[in-house]
Amino acid sequence: MTVDGRRDILGIWAGEGAMFWLRVFTEIKDRGVDDVCMAVCDGLEGLPEAITTTWAQTVVETCAAHLIRKSFRYASRRCWERMAKDLRAVYTAPTEAAAAARFTEFADTWGARYPAIIALWRSAWSDFVPLLDFDVEIRKVICATNAIESLNARYRRAIKARGHFPTEQAALDCLYLVTRSLDPAGKGRARWAMRWKPALNAFAITFAGRVVPGNGS
Repeated sequence: MTVDGRRDILGIWAGEGAMFWLRVFTEIKDRGVDDVCMAVCDGLEGLPEAITTTWAQTVVETCAAHLIRKSFRYASRRCWERMAKDLRAVYTAPTEAAAAARFTEFADTWGARYPAIIALWRSAWSDFVPLLDFDVEIRKVICATNAIESLNARYRRAIKARGHFPTEQAALDCLYLVTRSLDPAGKGRARWAMRWKPALNAFAITFAGRVVPGNGS
């Protein structure tokens, strides 16, 4: 998301591991991305380290939505709704202390039945709590993954329709064509630009001097 509220996809890559991500971020930096205020990750190995190596000031945050989805893997489907409500009290808490108190309540409720979920959140806690230091408008942007999930769903449908690809490049070409076909009327971009202003104000205050509207960054 640019400071003007325009969504952009910086590239499509295939690979994994710390060295791979470091090459990706070095490429992005060479293309002109000099500063990244915040990066939200989903637990990929080596990703946070590659980000902070490239942009030392970046706050790296574990995605709460991904933590919730990972939690559901260990729980019966009939528990998902109640569990999501209890976890919402954790990631929407006003402070880290309040979040810790809500998580203790969550652990008391669910820990005996699903100890792996409690272990999952405890292991990710230090990477999750930076979220709690930010304004509510910034939290909305970080926690609302609709745009990303919509894109991922488009990619999955395209891959499933093809079934298989003869080469990695063929798969990337397919994803590229899907990307080019997104939002042809521009209505999605317009909606995002309107909702972006409150978050932009919060980012400008939180990251004073690093977020400057109108500079094309």
